[in-house]
Amino acid sequence: MSKRDYYEILNITRTATDQEIKSAYRRLAVKYHPDKNPNDATAEEKFKEAAEAYSVLSDQEQRRRYDRFGHAGVSSGAGSAGNWGAPGFGGIEDILGDLFGFGDVFGGSRGGTRRSTAQRGADLRYDLENSLEEAARGMTAQLRIPRLETCDTCKGSGAKEGTQPETCSTCSGSGQVRYQQGFFSVARTCHVCRGAGRVIKDPCQTCNGVGRVEREKQMEVKIPAGVETGSRLRVSGEGESGSQGGAPGDLYVVIHVAEHDQFERQGSNLYEAVPITFAQAALGSDIMVKTLDGEEKLKIPTATQTGTVFRLRGKGMPALGGRGRGDLFVSVTVITPTSLTREQRRLLEQLAEVESKDLEDKGLVDKVRDIFG
Repeated sequence: MSKRDYYEILNITRTATDQEIKSAYRRLAVKYHPDKNPNDATAEEKFKEAAEAYSVLSDQEQRRRYDRFGHAGVSSGAGSAGNWGAPGFGGIEDILGDLFGFGDVFGGSRGGTRRSTAQRGADLRYDLENSLEEAARGMTAQLRIPRLETCDTCKGSGAKEGTQPETCSTCSGSGQVRYQQGFFSVARTCHVCRGAGRVIKDPCQTCNGVGRVEREKQMEVKIPAGVETGSRLRVSGEGESGSQGGAPGDLYVVIHVAEHDQFERQGSNLYEAVPITFAQAALGSDIMVKTLDGEEKLKIPTATQTGTVFRLRGKGMPALGGRGRGDLFVSVTVITPTSLTREQRRLLEQLAEVESKDLEDKGLVDKVRDIFG
């Protein structure tokens, strides 16, 4: 029976790009994969047919010969159904690995080396709460971090002192066991050693064969000035130790700045509300206001109204990274007294009388203006 045209199998034109060839094969591999079509001989044949077409058309030299001589030009090359390891065919293994999670297909082992079992240690998170003042000036925090560290007794091997882990007899140390599925084989993680390739006959009594033990690490972490809630500091290599020689994880310190009873923060600027008396607002005055650097004199001009905002430059929070400081905005509120002394009442009554007369005189002036236009 004559073979079908490879371009027809993949449903692409003869001018298709490498990416179009790969995408076409991917679609067919998903559709006809034997795992999705168990005991379906037709699907298995189509899957095999698509793989053969892709093995030729994905290789520039094979494709050139096929375009020129047809099937005869590649009959002994990568397009042969039994020659899965030919040049240019590694892409199929990559595609299937992406699609179905197979680490090894068609009997290949990508060089036959044992899979590395070293695992990076977990990253850790530490939530640190500090005050606004601490966030403004920076600080050195003393932290106590519970974490997994490499066992000193077995040096992380998990085996009893004086012994070593043994090669897993089930997978011969590869960490994988091969199964036959249809016309190709699939490698899966060994259920005995769980992919490690080694088994521990005599576990370490200190860590019970784990290779790591839980300890508490005390350390100092410098918190820079200007941090705010949500700021995250990365301390490289201070997470949990890796297993089987893997690199340690990192420690992330997450900052939470407590609310302040006087200041409200927005970025690097601070906002403060200050009460003043009616006399201070009307006559003007110099008052002392609180800042992060201590008290600061603020001049209140005459006839200041409630809600007036004054700006003190450079009295806010430092910007993270030392790029200057924000400002302090002071909003004043004129306070009406809730209780008066006799003297205060007498003076206010005199003021009310004067204000009433001023309003009456103003009303008379307005009437005269109305009469004479």
